[in-house]
Amino acid sequence: MSRIWRTIKGYLFWTYERGSFHYDVMVTIILLFIFLAPRFMNFKDQPAEHAGHPTGIIITPDGEKGTMYQVDASVVDAQDTAMVRQNFVRFLRPMTGPVVIEKIEPVRDESGRIVSYRAWGHPQSKP
Repeated sequence: MSRIWRTIKGYLFWTYERGSFHYDVMVTIILLFIFLAPRFMNFKDQPAEHAGHPTGIIITPDGEKGTMYQVDASVVDAQDTAMVRQNFVRFLRPMTGPVVIEKIEPVRDESGRIVSYRAWGHPQSKP
């Protein structure tokens, strides 16, 4: 029985010489854990959710179409299309100056709820 305890104690305190049978067994067990454990255990190590842009607006150049603006749905009051357009312009004015919105479309999540709005537009030309 003392031989078994001595072997277990050698594994726990890592006392076996490199290249010995027991050393190879310990390394094999560690490698099996590293490569097989993620398949059978949920370590909950998923990437964090993207918090969004700090200003709440994402501005992306869109080639010949002008610029694409994306704003969180909570910022734009969505009573009707005209009100969405008006609130979009009001929200964009401090950052972009006067802007002409050509097209607006809602962005929906998997359940169909509107999470943000996208608008395509360009800066208003001065007369």
